[in-house]
Amino acid sequence: MLLKPTLSAAFVALIALSGTAQAESHASADTVVATVNGTEITLGHMIVLKQRLPQQYQSLAPDVLFDGIMDQLVQQTLLGDLSGELSPGSIATLENEERALRAAEAIRGIVREAMTDEALQAEYETSYGEVLPESEFNASHILVDTEEEAIAIIEELTGGADFAELAAEKSTGPSGPNGGQLGWFGKGAMVPPFEEAVLAMEAGTISEVPVQTQFGWHVIRLNETREVPPPSLEEVRPQLFDQIRRRAVESRAAELEAASDVTRMTKEDIDPALLDDLSLLGE
Repeated sequence: MLLKPTLSAAFVALIALSGTAQAESHASADTVVATVNGTEITLGHMIVLKQRLPQQYQSLAPDVLFDGIMDQLVQQTLLGDLSGELSPGSIATLENEERALRAAEAIRGIVREAMTDEALQAEYETSYGEVLPESEFNASHILVDTEEEAIAIIEELTGGADFAELAAEKSTGPSGPNGGQLGWFGKGAMVPPFEEAVLAMEAGTISEVPVQTQFGWHVIRLNETREVPPPSLEEVRPQLFDQIRRRAVESRAAELEAASDVTRMTKEDIDPALLDDLSLLGE
């Protein structure tokens, strides 16, 4: 007999929860979550404010942030009622914000239209279609102060001395403790005399004569070479996206300006130093 009331209570609770979930499912950005002297605060206001919080707060759960966001919006509304008319600076800020938001909405549409798989492929072909594989080199060196020291090291290496051991013992360069290893590098990464010497060498050989640069005298060993193909479309997709986006937006903006009545003042018409005159904004 005691089970019936318990089940009935559970059933009522389930109905209540169902009603809550249903109410939440019908919420929209216009749902009013608070009023302050007749001024409505909506769910949309809360959502936007949460997105503008510092990054360290973005990962917090909504139930943790809810009260804080609500309090901030209520306080801002109350304090805002004290200010009366907005200053010229605040009015200009609002107008700039609206201008930027409207432009951002338009840009999203322009980008959606321009960003197709075909456009990405065409951009990739234009940017990388004729790019040949690039040579990369893996080399080691022993850096010393004089040509005589370098020649003596070459003689030791010719006699069978271990390159890495000599580098660790005698090289004045920062790679010395690591056996003189410089790792992989491409053309243009090294100073010209060093690069020219590497380009003339075969993998597995040591430079026959010392190579002089502004850093000193080098004994070089070319360990390996390899050919690096151009990046795949997926690897450069973000860059391609930016290129297409920028060109599409610039093109559309130019079209709009050409078809519109636009006037501009120049630096000859107005003093650019006025940009720093905050007194014009009542501040």
